[in-house]
Formats: sequence, structure tokens, C-alpha cells
Amino acid sequence: MTCLHSPAWARLVAGHRPYPDADALLAAADEAAYDLGAADLAEALAAESLPALPEDTYSAAHTALNAAQAAYEARFGHAFVICLDEVPAEERLDRILGDIRSRLANDPEEERLVAAEQLRRLARGRLRRCLKGAGDCATSR
Repeated sequence: MTCLHSPAWARLVAGHRPYPDADALLAAADEAAYDLGAADLAEALAAESLPALPEDTYSAAHTALNAAQAAYEARFGHAFVICLDEVPAEERLDRILGDIRSRLANDPEEERLVAAEQLRRLARGRLRRCLKGAGDCATSR
């Protein structure tokens, strides 16, 4: 549940244990994410929050991000989710703002698919960190 706040996802992943190796577990986690229904996705999205900005980020960036997030939530009814696992720290703010602005143009069904893919990527990264023993599995977004 720390990897993806979805009881349905957790049941699907746990229900196929034991896994022969990490790759099999990650593949099962991906498949379980693809199998989530609309209510399961809504539950998982409700538990997500916007990635934290670095402490030295200037206040105007926080204001811009808060405004973009509010517009996104008003349009789609859930928090903006994005997987930033492969994005360097110095590029994260620009990536978040750019993606929010770009995704605001999506219709609700298209955005549901994009958000579901981002959740799948977040869960996979968190699970991978758990497997590596990196402490808190949910630290990166």
C-alpha cells in the first residue's frame, strides 16, 4: 500500500506470490495497475500529493505551482500525479509545471489514462526502491 494506495492493486500483487525474481514481481505490479477500475484509480489518486519542491525554490514558483495544481484539480477532480524518477532535481519544477499545463488540455478520459500510467510508474519505482532496501518506498515522486 505504500507503493500504490489501492487495496485492489495490493491484493492482485500479493495474490500471485511467490515471485521467482524481482522482474516477475515488477511485471505483476504493472499488470495489476493496468487492471484497476475507475473506482480503484480514484482511490489511488486521492492518496497522492504533488511532489515536494526543493527547499530553495523561490516563492513565485510555489505560487505558480499551486495555481496550476488548483486548476488541474478543478478540471479533473484529483491531484496531479507525475513520476519524476528519471528527472534530475534541477529540472523537476519545469517538468511539473510543463506537464500540468499540457495535461490541462486533455479531455477527462484521456487524462484518466495519463494519470493511470503515471500511477503505474510511481508504483513501479516505489516497489523497485523497496526491493533495493532504500528505506521509505514512497519517498520519490
